[in-house]
Amino acid sequence: MNPALTWLYSVQQFGIKPGLENTRRLLRELALPGTRQRFVHVAGTNGKGSVCAFMESVLRAGGERTGLFTSPHLVSFCERMRCGGRMIGMEEAESSIAALRSVVSGWDPHPTFFELTMVLALDWLDREGAETIVLETGMGGRLDATNALTPLVSVITPIAMDHEQWLGDTIGKIAAEKAGIIKPGVPVVSARQRPDAEAVIREAAARAGSALTIVEEPWPDAVPLAGEHQRWNAALAVAGLRAAGFRLTESAITSGLAATEWPGRFQVLEEGRLVIEGAHNPHGTAVAVQTWREKFGEERATLIYGAVAAKDYAASLALLSAVAARVFLVTLQSPRAVPAEILAASAPAGGEVRVFASLQEAMETAAVLPERRLVCGSLYLCGEVLALQGRGAFEPSAQ
Repeated sequence: MNPALTWLYSVQQFGIKPGLENTRRLLRELALPGTRQRFVHVAGTNGKGSVCAFMESVLRAGGERTGLFTSPHLVSFCERMRCGGRMIGMEEAESSIAALRSVVSGWDPHPTFFELTMVLALDWLDREGAETIVLETGMGGRLDATNALTPLVSVITPIAMDHEQWLGDTIGKIAAEKAGIIKPGVPVVSARQRPDAEAVIREAAARAGSALTIVEEPWPDAVPLAGEHQRWNAALAVAGLRAAGFRLTESAITSGLAATEWPGRFQVLEEGRLVIEGAHNPHGTAVAVQTWREKFGEERATLIYGAVAAKDYAASLALLSAVAARVFLVTLQSPRAVPAEILAASAPAGGEVRVFASLQEAMETAAVLPERRLVCGSLYLCGEVLALQGRGAFEPSAQ
């Protein structure tokens, strides 16, 4: 790995520090956002990346010069920022990181990995001429680095339990953090929510004087991402763009949705024999199980599962047992990985459970079995699979 990227990953040692002070300082130092830049902001628990991908693709189909900022990456850091659908090149990333490193040298407190990555993306996108940038929050919303910017619209995907150690131990508390992206007078578009989350969002929107739209119907047509939930994500994306004031033709909407690609979300590979799914919490896992049944009925899979710490992997494994013929457990290539042996202690009793020394060994063992393989538990694990398939050298990350 090149020195610039090695340094940026090393910044993850500073951990996650919710707050906007360092982000605002970085924006001032780099004279960001650029005068041409305008933003669409997406928060929520599950579906953020898919909604962002739909929005960017539709905007691009409508002739906008787009930017996209998402996280985490699957294989390479460069996936986190795209202009007009093109990822930043590694050489571009290296030079941008090196310049940013000199700016923050000696700062105390030091900016976090996510703060630096977002500002790096905005700087590169400004130089590339991107005018409409779709921003995915990293975690939460109220104190997320992306919340230092004022968007054209605030979009909130379904809210569920996740990141409880940071966001709170109830749906209401988590919803309050997500609803923190709502800005005075900026329209809000939300997915259907649990009553306790919806009440929080309605109150926050009313307090800010922001018009609120709740999407009540899925997109009526098929979309390229698998699962009924993706039709809901598509509907949320289109409603968000309309609320932001974009005048998009039906042709741009239709073609943009149809062209959307977003790997690692119930992505079917190897002529249907392999599925990779980044669901990492019980809500997302339940949707993944539903999607499996939509596509494959009562078929069962050889499940290959790995997880990171602070996730309710016991609940996720229990849900996945409904579609698993057997369970293969692996340890992710991540500083936050849960050892496979610990996962095994949480696996439901009564079925075949095996622990593997590596993902590659688990994949090779499963490949000769009659069932399809379902790789699930983390986007990091999906990235490892794609790397094994020749999609680039896998770059482990904690965030």
